Amino acid sequence: MSEYHGKIVVLEWTNADCPYTRKHYRSGNMQSVQALAQKNGIVWFSVISSAPGKQGYVNGAAADALTVSRHAVPTAVLLDPTGNVARMYAAKTTPHMFVIDKDGMLRYMGGIDSLATTDEADIARAEPYLKEAMLAVAAGDPVPHPITKPYGCSVKYP
Repeated sequence: MSEYHGKIVVLEWTNADCPYTRKHYRSGNMQSVQALAQKNGIVWFSVISSAPGKQGYVNGAAADALTVSRHAVPTAVLLDPTGNVARMYAAKTTPHMFVIDKDGMLRYMGGIDSLATTDEADIARAEPYLKEAMLAVAAGDPVPHPITKPYGCSVKYP
């Protein structure tokens, strides 16, 4: 993270086999928030912490193919099969979202939105916690809901 001091960073824990994650990618919601991040100069890391042999595990080539197939636009995909990075942030679910400000301070942690369902139709009526937090940090404003409950599949630690 020291390389990105002075930049706002979003960390997205992801697992392509998780129905909650699929909801946000199949609908295009995750990609649109990633694109909004890029437009605002925000660095976005998709983190895959699934251990070998567990749901969602991929190697580098598979992660690259997955990014292309999902039409995702993160800054980079980080592979964390040991779960060390996930443990540093206490990542619990996929998706689990974090926003770190330019000074390296954690400003948001929680769910991408307010509705813990796998139904794509719910996205339109959910409060977009991540998007609100990201834009608030970019504007230098307080984050409306700095901590929310994450939802989704559990991170598949070793």
